[in-house]
Amino acid sequence: MPIRIPSSLPAFETLSKEGVMVMSRSQANLQDIRPMKIGLLNLMPQKIQTETQFARLIGATPLQIELILIRMSEHKSKTTSESHMGEFYKTFQEVKDQKFDGLIITGAPIEHLPFNDVTYWDELCEIFDWTQSHVHSTFGVCWGGMAMINHFHGVEKHLLDQKAFGCFRHKNMAPTSPYLRGFSDECVIPVSRWTEIRQDAISGENALVTLLGSDQVGPCLVQDDAHRALYIFNHFEYDTNSLKAEYDRDVAAAKPINLPMNYYPDNDPSRPPLNRWRSHGHLLYTNWISEIYLTTPFDQAMIGREIMDLRG
Repeated sequence: MPIRIPSSLPAFETLSKEGVMVMSRSQANLQDIRPMKIGLLNLMPQKIQTETQFARLIGATPLQIELILIRMSEHKSKTTSESHMGEFYKTFQEVKDQKFDGLIITGAPIEHLPFNDVTYWDELCEIFDWTQSHVHSTFGVCWGGMAMINHFHGVEKHLLDQKAFGCFRHKNMAPTSPYLRGFSDECVIPVSRWTEIRQDAISGENALVTLLGSDQVGPCLVQDDAHRALYIFNHFEYDTNSLKAEYDRDVAAAKPINLPMNYYPDNDPSRPPLNRWRSHGHLLYTNWISEIYLTTPFDQAMIGREIMDLRG
């Protein structure tokens, strides 16, 4: 089954050319099935690029996915046109009464700031709490995952002396996890961040389990059953040239930047990089979607009720 997105969304044409099954809303309405409703809270400045990256990953499952693009209510994008935002995005305040099978919260290029200094932090905390009654499963990515794990568990992020930048091998630390079904013992994942979450802080929380981790760049994928969430601090969603674009941008701006590790063949930036993470990225998000499908209520109105019932 395809991912359901507006035919005028830039990702529709891009993914169609790649062979990803996409379906317009008018086509989807002809099918008598309930699509999985997945929200994407997009905090990244390059909205269109990020939309396409995540639509590609969640559109690779055999289920019909309806992707809802969400933005913060007050924060306005400086890098994406108002017409695009107005046509394709809903503010959180516009969707807060809806129920979602899944929600992806992206990273944001603000990791140097303390969480409380982020201009939209209060609303983001409201969203985190809202997921507990309105979202069946939440996936926090990079800064979004760090923000969630801090909000729910008080786990702090720490500034690095040097940017963690490149492609790093990660160990499969939970081979029996349904989220890692089909994973190799090791996999390569792109990393691009100035902060880290430390394993000792995760180990101190009984509700948290590290699924993927690296000796070089620390924990990567963390499961939080208490809040029906996954947190990933690295970037399976990246395109082949994402790290190259970051490197070239900083070099052109004369900013200090180290060559991305294990990315260019023979560490030669004149040679095109190879994508060594695409298959595991698709596998992780397919497993996440599959787990949602197996456990989410058929009646969307019942999403979150099990938590509400437990809390009285």
